[in-house]
Amino acid sequence: MGSPFNLIFVASDSLKAKAIAQECFNLIDSLSQIFSDYDTSSEVSKINANAGLSPIKMTPALFNLVQLSEEAYLKSDGAYDISIGPLSLLWRTARKKNEFPTNSAVNAARKLVGFNQVQINKLSKTIYLPKMGMRLDFGGIAKGYIAQWVIDELKNRGITEALADAGGDIVMSSSPLNSEGWIVGVNIPETTDDLLSKKLELSNISVATSGDVYQYILKNGVKYSHIINPKTGYGVTSLRNVTVIAPSGGTADWLATACSILPMDLAKKVAQKNHAQLLITTLEKGKIKYYNTASFNKYWRHSK
Repeated sequence: MGSPFNLIFVASDSLKAKAIAQECFNLIDSLSQIFSDYDTSSEVSKINANAGLSPIKMTPALFNLVQLSEEAYLKSDGAYDISIGPLSLLWRTARKKNEFPTNSAVNAARKLVGFNQVQINKLSKTIYLPKMGMRLDFGGIAKGYIAQWVIDELKNRGITEALADAGGDIVMSSSPLNSEGWIVGVNIPETTDDLLSKKLELSNISVATSGDVYQYILKNGVKYSHIINPKTGYGVTSLRNVTVIAPSGGTADWLATACSILPMDLAKKVAQKNHAQLLITTLEKGKIKYYNTASFNKYWRHSK
């Protein structure tokens, strides 16, 4: 999926742990070969290649993720949309070449976007993109979904103290070695390495972050994030860092994207309706401002 994957778990036998870890990474590779649009031989790439031509039957893994993505689209009022692919490709190319796309190019790509256009037959488990040039992009949900799958697989193997980190989309089971939780840092807005002084302490939950510090393009002094608003066709310019704590990795992942796009008050409501807690940090006149749902504060690590 274009990101590193790190796995930490506690086991009593190092040889057994090494074997389980290798099986987990094999699982991750197999799921990436389904969901990744970076891999031209993936299942998603085959669906994209058949846009405007014919429906494609989905594997159970992809069918389940498409169903979750449909729920995310509806629950976010279209802010999260896996049909964003034409815009993702346009802006990915723009960042690579450092050439800001024209309005006409953005508008042309935007006309190919809209989950309501995607045709899904839930009986035959097929999916069809009816227009040539339509593309699916699971970048805002698949990493968290895969991380959750790995943690669930480890639990099935009796490994209950584990953390899976898929490029910042983190899922964890019980806290390790009798500690009170896994310690997770939150970036200061607009920095790559600097963290807020307080840390999160989490277990049996997932957390995802989203921001513009790594991927963006500048025009006339304005920073356009890699997170694209499907309704405008442009990257968000709000310069906010979003952290979501949710029951599952896939939910945390798509909420982090949607809450980067939605107005702040609506983002809070959407998070809470999905049993998640939200933190948005911004830099305003050089000072960090915090905006969060009421229950987010309980996840901060208590000072010792």
